[in-house]
Amino acid sequence: MTQHFLNELDRLKDCLLMMASRAESAAKTATRAVVERDDELAKQVEATDHEIDQLELEIDELAIQLLAKAPLARDLRLITVAMKICTDLERVGDEATTIARRARELSYEPQLKEFVDIPRMVGKAMAMMDQALKAFVNEDADSARAVIPQDKAVDALNRQLHSELTDHMVKDPKSITRCLNLMVISKSIERIADHAKNIGEVVVYLCEATDIRHNTARNSEQTHIQNP
Repeated sequence: MTQHFLNELDRLKDCLLMMASRAESAAKTATRAVVERDDELAKQVEATDHEIDQLELEIDELAIQLLAKAPLARDLRLITVAMKICTDLERVGDEATTIARRARELSYEPQLKEFVDIPRMVGKAMAMMDQALKAFVNEDADSARAVIPQDKAVDALNRQLHSELTDHMVKDPKSITRCLNLMVISKSIERIADHAKNIGEVVVYLCEATDIRHNTARNSEQTHIQNP
């Protein structure tokens, strides 16, 4: 393995971590834009999305070049996992942009309710993302695996908020547009948690060469077959 290859591999990791930093910052800023009703913060997120997209292109190009040179299976796994994480991070950036756009729409209307659920949701989602990325850096399969079940708490908060907003729309039809915007924001945060879960799963693959992405679904199906 040449020193040049190792340097390029380090560059790939550095670019990925830079992209992760941008995506996490965009998600947090977008949520602040919702809570603080700050149009300027929302605009910042939309500008950051372009930077994230450019990093995705750079990472993809570098990864493709490295795939042709990777001499070991371990290196191949690292490169393919980096590409998968890159895709998830780009989608986190997209979700942050969606949140920011809805925040701008909400800022022009009276506030519907105190924003408690949304900061709680994004706090959990970003904690998942942070843990998954640290697991990647440290190649820690146990920490990466521990991210996966945390997704259920974010899903539950999303369902709860959607239920509350549905009831609110029934009682006050004038609030429908604001409720729908909040539902979209909540769903975007839930998807960010999904991407953190995805990253946790591929980090386990990186460390153990075991694909755990559909284990839960397979186990559930086997249980159903055994207990019809």
